[in-house]
Amino acid sequence: MLKLTPILLAILYAIVMYRFSVWRTHRDLDAKSTELVDPRLKALTDRLARALDVARIPVYIYEIDPVNGLAAPDGRIFITRGFYRKFQQGEVTGEEMASVIAHELGHVALGHTRRRMIDFSGQNALRTALVMVLGRFVPVIGVWIANMLTSLLAARLSRGDEFEADAYAAALLSKAGIGMGPQKSLFAKLEKLTQARAGMAPAWLMSHPTTDERVAALEKLEKRWNTKA
Repeated sequence: MLKLTPILLAILYAIVMYRFSVWRTHRDLDAKSTELVDPRLKALTDRLARALDVARIPVYIYEIDPVNGLAAPDGRIFITRGFYRKFQQGEVTGEEMASVIAHELGHVALGHTRRRMIDFSGQNALRTALVMVLGRFVPVIGVWIANMLTSLLAARLSRGDEFEADAYAAALLSKAGIGMGPQKSLFAKLEKLTQARAGMAPAWLMSHPTTDERVAALEKLEKRWNTKA
C-alpha cells in the first residue's frame, strides 16, 4: 500500500487540479471578454456557420495583448485583443482571422479543449508522481528528469492537436468558399505577429508545429483532395 501512495496522491491531485483549472479558466474568460461585434468578420463567420449548418458562431474578444486565438472548455471561441488589433490595423485580413476561428472550432469539434484540461492536470499528476519516485533514486536530477519527460509528452500531444485542428479548419474554410489560402498566408505572418524568435526551443519541444510543417501538411492535404476530385 505504501508503494501505491505516490500514485494515489497523484491521481487525487490530478482530479483537484482539473476542477480548479476549469473554474479558474471560466472565471478569467468571463471577467476579461466581451462578444465580438464587427460586421466585416460577422459576414465571414456567417459563412462558416452556414457551412456547419448552425445559426451563428459567437466569437469573443479576450482582453489581453498577446496575439492568439483560443477555444474554452465550454466551446466558446476567443480572439485576443492583440490579434483583433492586428486585423484593425490591416496586418491581418478578415479571411485570415476566419481561418483562426475555424482552427479553434476544430479544437472544439475534435474534443481537444476539454481533453487538454484533463491532459494538463494529468501531466501535473504524472510530474508529481515521477518526482516522488525518481527523487528516491536520483535525488539531484530526479526533478529535472520528471520535468523533461512530462514536457516532452505535453509537446507531442499538443502538436498532434494542432495538425488535426488545421485539417478541420481547411475542410471548413473550403466548404465555406473561403479556401485554404488564408491559412497559409497567416502562417507566414505568425512569427512576426507573435514576435517569436527562431531557435528559442527545439521543434520537438514546442507546443505548436513549425510554420513549415503546418504549411507542408496543408499542401499535402490539398493535393490529396485535388487528386480525389
